Amino acid sequence: MPLSNEEQKTLEELEASLLAEDPRLAHAMGSSRTPKRAHGRRAGLAGLGFLLGVCLLLVGMQTVWVLSVLGFVVMFGCAILALGSWRHMSHEPNEKVRPPKSSPHPSNDFMTKMESRWRRREDDGRL
Repeated sequence: MPLSNEEQKTLEELEASLLAEDPRLAHAMGSSRTPKRAHGRRAGLAGLGFLLGVCLLLVGMQTVWVLSVLGFVVMFGCAILALGSWRHMSHEPNEKVRPPKSSPHPSNDFMTKMESRWRRREDDGRL
């Protein structure tokens, strides 16, 4: 359920006062200083930077090789920035990434079956 504007303002005031009083605690609590909108904007700018890097790479191939290297560095940096922003946008700020739940049949099911067969053979004396 989204917060109303008044509740959101109150929450922002509480975060600001916590940050002013105890910055270490605020950092440990993991309060997000940048909202999803800022991460989206950052990812969009990184995409434009990536295109600029492609253009520099292509122009550098025709003229000076240093421009190609610079274009590649710009492309690489923008790709890392975009992926980091995308990761922050896909998760809630205080939500921890959980490992996938195990399947109802554990992966050692095969070994359990083999052990039970071995025990039955031992009991039957068929070794």
